[in-house]
Amino acid sequence: MPNQARTAAIVGIHEWPKRLDPDVSAMQIKAASISRALDDAGLTWKDVDGLYDANDGEGGGGLGMAAYLGIKPTVIDTTSVGGSSYEFLAAHSLADIAAGKCNVAVMAHGGKTATQKFATGNRFANSPQPPSWQSNMEVPFRNTTVSSYALVAARHMYQYGTRPEDFAEISATTRYHAMRNPEAVQAMTDLLFADIREITVDDVLNSRMIASPLHLLECCLISDGGGAVVIAAADVARNTKKKPVWVIGNGQATKYRENGGDVTVSAAAQSGPIAFGEALLRPDELDIAMIYDSFSITVACILEDLGFCKKGEFGDYVKGGRLRFDQKGGPALNTDGGALSSNHPGFRGLFLLMEATRQLRGESTSQVPGAKLAVAHGNGGLLGHTHAAGTIILAAD
Repeated sequence: MPNQARTAAIVGIHEWPKRLDPDVSAMQIKAASISRALDDAGLTWKDVDGLYDANDGEGGGGLGMAAYLGIKPTVIDTTSVGGSSYEFLAAHSLADIAAGKCNVAVMAHGGKTATQKFATGNRFANSPQPPSWQSNMEVPFRNTTVSSYALVAARHMYQYGTRPEDFAEISATTRYHAMRNPEAVQAMTDLLFADIREITVDDVLNSRMIASPLHLLECCLISDGGGAVVIAAADVARNTKKKPVWVIGNGQATKYRENGGDVTVSAAAQSGPIAFGEALLRPDELDIAMIYDSFSITVACILEDLGFCKKGEFGDYVKGGRLRFDQKGGPALNTDGGALSSNHPGFRGLFLLMEATRQLRGESTSQVPGAKLAVAHGNGGLLGHTHAAGTIILAAD
């Protein structure tokens, strides 16, 4: 393995087990998850000197969150870029630890989207908000979240000859993994999924159309939930309860609509090469790919843009369940079940880091034997619109 710099590692994680939980608040999910992630690492609240928060859930950010937790961090970072926030925050904590500004960083997410019955996919893009330079050319046409992704999928089909069954393979693969994850199965039960089982490409294509060409089973579920991650400096990480998972590469980027631009190319095309270059790795060397799956098209574009396959060729790359954990055709994809079949309380980037960590510890419910290298890639904002990409490369100890 290349001699990557190993200055900080993920040393503790906790995922909130329930996906429908009306009896707790988003802040309670965050605080309890941090406490249990610290227990997972064998650390205490007194060890925490870095607080990284995306202002999600009930908000509070650095000010409110520190007061709620009763800690006095020396570093506070409240970067918020949607679903990629926690990849950005992980990268920022790595830089702060390397600079000696903190030693133990905590970050947590809490969402109550299902309990609040928040119809995320039906929101009008960039709305509600007063007229501005960002909204005045789009809000009047009432473009929704799901229609924005459908537009990218339709363009991908037109531009590359992509077929609906190509997208459907992604949903079938993530459900295959979800059915091995008891918490994901319980989530689908609590959220009243019909006919909970492994699904086929035909099942996906026969589910009702939501926004052409995207079907119901190509759209993420809406859930409650959350979790926490603890990242520590090397000298701390080497003495924690479990083996550290090292952060060895990261990249951030943003993309937006431009005249003549290609909406099928995401910001991952910029962030990915930076992260892989820093990690001294190629995409084909990775065992695990945790890719933000708000919709099937999101995964398709990001797999291509990160370099796992050439642009327009993801259909052949994922064909026949190639990215299942028990196959050897490529990195195992979203082995917790992903947003498509496990959870999506809001900013799902944190769950990508957690499942990648479980895989590299050997603790996943769809465990890849001997997994050593993983990527966690978050996509925040709207694909085809303004969005941010955060790519984190992780290595087992």
